[in-house]
Amino acid sequence: MLIKLTVGNYKSFDKNEELSLISSCKIQTHKDHRIKIKQTHILKNAVIYGANASGKSNLVKALAFIKRTLIEGLPLNSFNDFCKNKKENETRDSFFELQFTVDDKFYAYGFTAILSKKEITEEWLYELKQDGSAKALFERVNNQKPVLKEGVTPTETEKNRFEIYADDFAGHSSQLFLAEMNRGKKYEEDSKLIFFKKIYNFLINHIVLINPNIGISNTDAYYRPESLNKISALISTFDTGISNITTKKLTIDEMAQVVGKDFISKIIEDIKTQMLISNNQHLQATCRMDNGFFNIRVNGAEEPEITTLVLKHGNSIFDFNFSEESDGTKRLFDLIDMIISKREDIVYVVDELERSLHPKLTEHFLTLFMKAHVEERVQIIFTSHEDTIMDQSLFRRDEIWFVERDNDNASKIYSLDKFKERYDKKLNKAYLEGRYGAIPVFKEFQFEKEE
Repeated sequence: MLIKLTVGNYKSFDKNEELSLISSCKIQTHKDHRIKIKQTHILKNAVIYGANASGKSNLVKALAFIKRTLIEGLPLNSFNDFCKNKKENETRDSFFELQFTVDDKFYAYGFTAILSKKEITEEWLYELKQDGSAKALFERVNNQKPVLKEGVTPTETEKNRFEIYADDFAGHSSQLFLAEMNRGKKYEEDSKLIFFKKIYNFLINHIVLINPNIGISNTDAYYRPESLNKISALISTFDTGISNITTKKLTIDEMAQVVGKDFISKIIEDIKTQMLISNNQHLQATCRMDNGFFNIRVNGAEEPEITTLVLKHGNSIFDFNFSEESDGTKRLFDLIDMIISKREDIVYVVDELERSLHPKLTEHFLTLFMKAHVEERVQIIFTSHEDTIMDQSLFRRDEIWFVERDNDNASKIYSLDKFKERYDKKLNKAYLEGRYGAIPVFKEFQFEKEE
C-alpha cells in the first residue's frame, strides 16, 4: 500500500511537498477506510481538490514520472520539468520519494536528479522500522557505483553477481539502478536480494495510473466472458442504456484504420519493452480512446491478438461501436475495472475522476468502489473539482486534500484535517466560500466603452 508521496522542484512544486495516507488517530469515523499493517493505520482513499493550474494534476504526473523513469530512464523531455519560479531551480536537485508496504514490510524508495542536465544524483532504498528507525538496503551517489549497505547479507555468489552489476552500471547517470536490477535478472525466492524484484514489481505493476484522455492498462477484464458479463451488469447500474458487452477480433490493419499505424507500433513496442524487463513472454494492454476501445495481447513472437468491444443497447437488434457512446459512458470504461478487479494491494491514481460524469454518477462510482473493496488492500487517489462529493458521509477529513499556489506561484499541499471541522459541517459549501483556499481567485477586468 502507498503511504506517502514526496516531490520537490518538479513542475509547480518548489520545496518538498508531501501527500500522506497515514490516518489521523483523532478521527473516529469511517474506520473501514483504514487498513492496519503492524501498528500503522493506512488510509484507502485520498481526494485532491484545487483550482485550475493549482498543481493537483502535477502530483499524478510526478507518479507517472517516477514509473516512466524506472522503465526507460530520465525521459528526453524532462530537462524542462524543474520548478521554474526561481532561476536557481534549474541546477538544483529535484526530489522524488515513495513510502509504501510490500509483504507487510515498510519501505522508502527515491531518487534526486538535476533535470536540466538529465543526471540522477542520488538513489536510495530503505526498510522502515516501527520504532522510527530505518535500515538502508542500497544507495547510489552521482556516477559512483551503487553499494549494498551493511544490513543486507547476501551469499558470496549473490554478492559477486551484485558487484558485477554495480560495476557495469557505474556511469549510467540517466538510469535508475533499481530498474537495472530487474532487467532480465532472475532471483531465487530465498535470495537476500529478492527485495529488488519485489519493490520494482510494486512500483511498476501495483500503482495504476488512469489518464482522462487516453487510458492504457494491463487489465485482463475485457478478455474473459465472465468479467464482461459483470461489467455489463455494472455499466447498466449507471443508466447508460448498455445492456450487454462482447468482443470481436480485429486485424492490425483494421485497428490502424481507426488509430493509425504509428500508435499501434508504439503500444506494441511498449509491451515488448515490458516483456524484456519482466522476462515475461505473454503481456497485454487495454487502451481506450474517443474513437475506440482495444485489447492488444502479445504472445512471444506471434502476431499480436487484437479485440474491440461490441455494445448492445436495450432490445435493439443492432450493434453499437464504442465511438458511438457518450463521453460519460466512455469515461466509465476507464474506471469500471477498478470495481471488479480482485488484484490485491493495488493503488489506483486517477486524474480528474469526474471528467464527463454527472455528479451523481461520480458519487455512485465511489460508493460501488468502496463497497467492492471493503477490508481489501485497494487504494484510490484522485484529483477532482466535484464539490458535491466533499462530504463527511463519504470521506474522512484526513482523506480530503487541497493544492494551492502561494505568492511565489509554487504549489502547496495540505489536508482538510488541519481545519478541525465539525462532523455536521457542510464541507462543499465552506469550500466554495473559500474557507479552505484552493479555489480560483479572479481579478477585475475593465471593459472600455466605445466613443
